Formats: sequence, C-alpha cells, structure tokens
Amino acid sequence: MRCRIATEVLMVVADIGLAYSAAIVMAAGLIATGIAQQGMGAAGMGIIGEKPEKFGTVLFFFVIPETLWIIGFVLGVILLLNIL
Repeated sequence: MRCRIATEVLMVVADIGLAYSAAIVMAAGLIATGIAQQGMGAAGMGIIGEKPEKFGTVLFFFVIPETLWIIGFVLGVILLLNIL
C-alpha cells in the first residue's frame, strides 16, 4: 500500500515538473523573440523611411525571429504530451 502511494506521489511530482519545464521553455522562446526584435523595429523604420522599396526585405528580417516562439511553443507541447 505504501509503495503504491509513493508511486502516485512521484507521478504527480513528475507531472508538475513537466508543466514547469514546458512553461519555462515557452517563456524563454517569447523572451528571446522580444530581445531579437528589440533593435530591429527602430532600424527597420529608419530604413523604410529612407528607402520605401526595401519594405519587403525589412519585413523578412523582422519576421525571422518569430520562429523562436514557435520553436518554444512546439517544445513546450512536446514536453506536456510526454512525446519525448
């Protein structure tokens, strides 16, 4: 009986640890995206102000860091679903 209760407690603790891990991974992806885009917005507006034809190029470079939060989200879901 005691062994069964201890096993159930360990499973709950493991689930809580996975939830915290997933939250940390997702938050890290969002923070990394913000840090990466921090200087790009002002620089991109300066470039577009001087050369409006560069809008597509600036938009492309501004969107690349968005993949960081996508990766963080996918890794968080993988942790929560116990895929790995």
